[in-house]
Amino acid sequence: MDNVALFVDVQNIYYTTRQIHKCNFDYNQFWRLATEGRNVVKAVAYAIERGDTKQREFQNILRGIGFEVKLKPFIQRADGSAKGDWDVGITIDAMEYADLADTIVFATGDGDFDILASKLVDKGKEVEVYGVQELTSVSLIKAASKYVPVQGDLLLR
Repeated sequence: MDNVALFVDVQNIYYTTRQIHKCNFDYNQFWRLATEGRNVVKAVAYAIERGDTKQREFQNILRGIGFEVKLKPFIQRADGSAKGDWDVGITIDAMEYADLADTIVFATGDGDFDILASKLVDKGKEVEVYGVQELTSVSLIKAASKYVPVQGDLLLR
């Protein structure tokens, strides 16, 4: 049985799915598709902690599905801009768990992960990327072994 590790960029998936499809991402269906016939060695959803009740409920749903939820505080800068980026954390975790997994699955459209995907493929890993097609980096799609567009059954309507 194939070992799989899943890494979800919650902010990216939320905003890209909302922007293009005007609905939410179906995390249960994603789990089913990404883990079918596979042994899950790690599954992490990376999110921003804003401290509201609805968000905590959503994080508990993710935990119930099987994800470890890692949180970073939401930082509002004096100039009005915001920060809450998990790119380095996702990269470190993916490299750490790559030795345990045959397949690495990313749910993100962020092109910053193209180098990571390429490196993992070079190490002999299968890399699958789930992302909203219109907003997923072409370089990330090309770097992956397999690309799955977020559409149809992956949407909660």
